[in-house]
Amino acid sequence: MFRKVSAFLIVLVLVTMSFGAFSLASAKVNETESLRVRTPLNIAILIQDDLTSQVGNELGVTRDFIRALPAGSRVMVGYITAGTLQVRQPFTTDLNRAANSLRIPIASTSASAYNPYVEVIEALKKFDSSWKDHNAVLLISDGLDTSRGFDVTSAGHTLDIDRTISEANRRNTAIYSFYAPSVGLTSHSFLAASYGQSSLNRVSHDTGGRAFFQGTTGFVTFDSYFNRLRQELNRQYATAS
Repeated sequence: MFRKVSAFLIVLVLVTMSFGAFSLASAKVNETESLRVRTPLNIAILIQDDLTSQVGNELGVTRDFIRALPAGSRVMVGYITAGTLQVRQPFTTDLNRAANSLRIPIASTSASAYNPYVEVIEALKKFDSSWKDHNAVLLISDGLDTSRGFDVTSAGHTLDIDRTISEANRRNTAIYSFYAPSVGLTSHSFLAASYGQSSLNRVSHDTGGRAFFQGTTGFVTFDSYFNRLRQELNRQYATAS
C-alpha cells in the first residue's frame, strides 16, 4: 500500500512539474508574441551621429527590432550628422538589408547636428502618400536644438520643432523618440539634458507618438525602450486595423 501511495505521489509531482514547465513556456511564448509588432508599418529610423559611444552597443537590439517587423513593413535608416540627413538605406521591404545598414555613430562633436529637427523634416518628405500602412519615425537623439542658442525657457518650443510637428501631422506620421546623450552638452549638463528631453517629449506627444527616456544622467540601454515601443505600436495600430 505504501509503495502504491509513494508511486502515486511521484507521478503527481512529475505531472505538476510538467504542467508548471508547460505554463512557464506558454507564458514566455505569450510574452514574446505580445512584444512582437503585429501590424506592418512604414518607419524611418533616424540616429543622431554625435551620440555617445555607448549607443553603438545598442545596434544589436535595433537590428533585432527591424528584422522582427511584420512582412510588408518598409524601413528607412538615416543618420543626422553635421546638419545633414545621411540616408544609409532608402525605404525598403528587405528588413535584413535595412538592419544591416546600421553603423556605429561617429560619437564626435564634428558630427553635431545643432538641430536634429530640420533633418527630421527632410526624412518626413521621403514617405510616399500612396502607402496604406501606418507611418512612423523613430528618432534616436538627445533632442537638443542649439541652432539659435541654448535657452532653457524655450525647451520644446522652437520654430523648427513647431515645423516638425506640423509636417508630421500633415503626413499622418507619428514620431517616437529614444533619448540618448550626445558627446556635447547633454552628456554633462543637467539643464541641457532636460531641455532635450522636453523637446522630444513635445514632438512625440503632439504627433501621436511617445518619447522614451529614463533620467537625465548616465545611459540606459535600449532593450526596455524597444519593448515599450512594441507595446505602444500594438496598442495604437493593431487595434485600429
